[in-house]
Amino acid sequence: MTDLQQQIIERCKNGERIAQQQLYEHFKGKMFAVCLRYANSRQDAEDVLQEGFVKVFRDLHQFRAEGSFEGWMRRVIVNVALQHLRKQKGGLQFSELENVEYKLSDVDNSVFEENEKAAALVKLMHKMPTGFRTVLNLYVLEDYSHQEIADELGISVGTSKSQLNRAKAFLKGLLEKSLAG
Repeated sequence: MTDLQQQIIERCKNGERIAQQQLYEHFKGKMFAVCLRYANSRQDAEDVLQEGFVKVFRDLHQFRAEGSFEGWMRRVIVNVALQHLRKQKGGLQFSELENVEYKLSDVDNSVFEENEKAAALVKLMHKMPTGFRTVLNLYVLEDYSHQEIADELGISVGTSKSQLNRAKAFLKGLLEKSLAG
């Protein structure tokens, strides 16, 4: 973290509005992209972003500068997004499938790592059921373990694994349809 970033964070901790605006302007684009991946609509993503920044500013005193500030902020925003999903009508829906394995021998995982297709993938991901999309985001993009996902979402590790595999298969089907049509 640069000295300037540290200064801005310290000024934010002291409640300085100008510093808070600077921090918001610097991170709003990246954090909005995170919100879009979890939200069901652009409006929901905007709500999550706003709630997330309120929480970031409120809990800024908890940042210990032991890791990256952006990583800490991202974790806060993801937690707000998950809380938002839980509050929505119906909440997150998962199929409890213990000890069921899904084999996807022909899925190319590199498709999830290609930056140039990110915008198209986000659009396709919004067509996925919320449970699939949430687990896929947490595992692939946020680097959560299946145990962390299970703890965060209140599901079993087996359900997390099956949801991930089903999400990959579902997304693969969406990709094939979009490429064919």
